[in-house]
Amino acid sequence: MLEIKSLNVYYGEFQALFEVSLRVLEGETVITVGPNGAGKSTLLKTISGLFRPRSGTITFLGKRIDGLPAHRIVEMGIAQVPEGGWLFPQLTVLENLKVGSYLKGSRREYAPTLKDIYRLFPILDERKKQVADTLSGGERQMLAIARSLMSRPKLILLDEPSSGLAPRVVSRVFEFVKQIKATGYAILMVEQNVRKALHLSDRAYLMESGRVHKEGVRQSFLDDPYIKKAYIGL
Repeated sequence: MLEIKSLNVYYGEFQALFEVSLRVLEGETVITVGPNGAGKSTLLKTISGLFRPRSGTITFLGKRIDGLPAHRIVEMGIAQVPEGGWLFPQLTVLENLKVGSYLKGSRREYAPTLKDIYRLFPILDERKKQVADTLSGGERQMLAIARSLMSRPKLILLDEPSSGLAPRVVSRVFEFVKQIKATGYAILMVEQNVRKALHLSDRAYLMESGRVHKEGVRQSFLDDPYIKKAYIGL
């Protein structure tokens, strides 16, 4: 579904990504782990078209997307949930969901998509008239994920979905991710909570200093002594 080859990304003259290669298969959940500053969020923003690579290729469903504007990439079926969710705080839950269906194709499917969202996240139906800023942290993250689904994507990019949340809320957020995984969406997720993220993943990548240092299936990461010591705390 998604294939990245030899990606190099710069901020001015500072290089943030070095020869990064990565792939996501249809229906697969892939996580990218690593320390702050490793380039994980930069990778997602480059896939989304917010940053332009200096070199390398990004192919989605057989078509090159590196160099396309962000709105074209969303139209092709990639949706990103940024770190912190970035809701419209003074709009209601329903109004935030409507914003997610602004694409022409998703507007045509607005009613059935909204019905599916409410089936997946019933509490959003209960809170649809509530202003987003009054939701709990976990509910705001749920709404941010649900809003991304309103564009009817094929691939969802999740940037630190548990960031800044209380431990008990983190478990709920991972349950939301597990629910959308079960519906068949492909997911590429950046996450600091490595233990919980690995248990949801099919494969994983370790990024450090802008480079991919390890790629493997979930169990290879769970069994790796360095991963366990540096990122899981075992």
